Amino acid sequence: MLKSLKVAGMAAIAGLALAIPSAKAERNQDANSGVKTNFTVGAWSYKTNPKYKRKEVDYASAEKPGTIVIETRKRYLYLVLDNGKALRYGIGVGRSGFTWKGAEKISRKAEWPDWRPPAEMRERQPDLPEFMEGGPNNPLGARALYLGATEYRIHGTAQPWTIGQAVSSGCIRLTNEDVTDLYGRARVGAKVIVN
Repeated sequence: MLKSLKVAGMAAIAGLALAIPSAKAERNQDANSGVKTNFTVGAWSYKTNPKYKRKEVDYASAEKPGTIVIETRKRYLYLVLDNGKALRYGIGVGRSGFTWKGAEKISRKAEWPDWRPPAEMRERQPDLPEFMEGGPNNPLGARALYLGATEYRIHGTAQPWTIGQAVSSGCIRLTNEDVTDLYGRARVGAKVIVN
């Protein structure tokens, strides 16, 4: 199945800034069907743990609406709203040795992003491809929010059962449904705080 995508702007991939010209491209969603990685989605169904279901919550914060606050220990991402509220999303976080704290801004957003695992990751996991086209089996999932000029992203996942777990190499992952919702609400330039 082919899907039209618009790709524009600057991409920070594996720590290198790559210029991507504005273009309209045809994307073959079945392109990764023969790629075997530990990210491939199986034929089973998956139900999210109800505690990680997206919901509006009371959230006292000095941050302005549109700010994203990530509480890695609690496994939640909060999108600050008006009037002491936030949208809370369940997340997967970096495993031991791959966590980080700090503040960044969303530098760009992408739909069905391509993935180029960094060399260090491929050294740890030699079965990983050098490049994987965006699609349902891609580990970045349906959407990605790139954080500054870092290698870190807030992205979807082809492994929804990892929400609530510490399994990534430092990126923050949401279910594809939740990252698509967040993608529609979050703006380039928005502040992201990782605690």
